[in-house]
Amino acid sequence: MKNVEINTIYKSFGDNMALNNLSLGIEEGEIFGLLGPNGAGKSTTINILSGLLNQDKGTIRIFDKDIKRHLNEIKQKMGIIPQDLAIFEELTAYENVSFFASLYGIKGKERKEKSLKALEFVGLEEKAKDKAKTFSGGMKRRLNIACGIAHEPRLIIMDEPTVGIDPQSRNHILNSIKQLNQNGATIIYTTHYMEEAEMLCDRMAIVDRGYVIASGTAESLRDIINDKNTVLITLKEISKIDTKILLNIKGVEDIHFKENILQIISKKEVVCLDKIIAYLTESGTAIVDIKLQTPNLEDVFLGLTGRSLRD
Repeated sequence: MKNVEINTIYKSFGDNMALNNLSLGIEEGEIFGLLGPNGAGKSTTINILSGLLNQDKGTIRIFDKDIKRHLNEIKQKMGIIPQDLAIFEELTAYENVSFFASLYGIKGKERKEKSLKALEFVGLEEKAKDKAKTFSGGMKRRLNIACGIAHEPRLIIMDEPTVGIDPQSRNHILNSIKQLNQNGATIIYTTHYMEEAEMLCDRMAIVDRGYVIASGTAESLRDIINDKNTVLITLKEISKIDTKILLNIKGVEDIHFKENILQIISKKEVVCLDKIIAYLTESGTAIVDIKLQTPNLEDVFLGLTGRSLRD
């Protein structure tokens, strides 16, 4: 059963087409990754799903109900964890969570129990009486999550919840996401960290220029570029390299530099490594190391969009 069905939606802002025939289906009980570079349409999609924007065309059904007709009912079962912190610095952790729980009509003893339960879930029960302004960045992120889950939503949208935090808080948040999912929540997850997507998500979609360019499991997405070889060549220095000559070698499709590492993507059926090495040697460039790289999601993303996920 699909918890979310997005069918051919469009959204424009003046002359800018933010979403262009975007369609997605998200199954109940899965963690679904929504990936894309800045400006790809992720934020617009999230804002439409959360009711902050209306699509220009197309339909969206959540919990098998049309979002335009049943938005208030849908929002009662949905939790939003925004990228920008939605907490009140002058309130205590408990007061923050209790306030957001009250927005869903939770009252009295039940609100207190659910607020404390949410704080315990994110590991902040001992900080319940401390003001949010005294928290570290990672603790504020965890409080942000507690505020979004106190009403025990069936669908949780998490927009880059681990941005700019320490490793310990990041691990705590990632483990919390797994636990929320095991407890029955469907989760839509956006991130700029591809390793998080590979570790967490059952399926994912890569969005660029307002539409889905690929979707599936991590394994199925990696299969997209299985007809390519990726070689990493560590060089002593790169100033003597003429990229035009490398790109003219038969079989070479793309090249990228990461500091002194030359990444070459070539057709699997064309043997061209010997020509690449010959050119580098002739140019007087010392080769330190050569490695054949197994394709990962970062390679898929780069191959499909021409950009890094963090661009």
